[in-house]
Amino acid sequence: MKKFLFIALACLVFPLAGFAQGQQKLDKKNLVIKEWNTDPKGGHKVLDHVTTYNPEGQKIEEIEYDAVGQKWRKRFERDINGKVVTEYVYDARNKLQTYKKFEYNELQRRKVQYTYNPKGKLLSIKHYEYIAQKAD
Repeated sequence: MKKFLFIALACLVFPLAGFAQGQQKLDKKNLVIKEWNTDPKGGHKVLDHVTTYNPEGQKIEEIEYDAVGQKWRKRFERDINGKVVTEYVYDARNKLQTYKKFEYNELQRRKVQYTYNPKGKLLSIKHYEYIAQKAD
């Protein structure tokens, strides 16, 4: 009986929570999000992370910082469907370290990732596998 009541309550609460979150969805078109770290006394603040979105609301760049400056930067190129086809990774001096190219399956999920060095030498290949499992 308790299990039934829990399931019934969950069916009522979770859809409402999703509805409330849907109303609060952030419009990411042309958005730049800056994350700052502040010391506990509220004084000194340091830029930690910057994420930039294009006019379609898709992430095009991410930069992570530490106390001395940029740690790394990623830039994303997308196809006409909005899928990331190439990801460029730069170091603290903004020098290209690696880049990744992606292939997608018929469901538009990542299928293969190829990682290259700056000169175009293939470093690694990653295959993605999606397995649906029954819930217990």
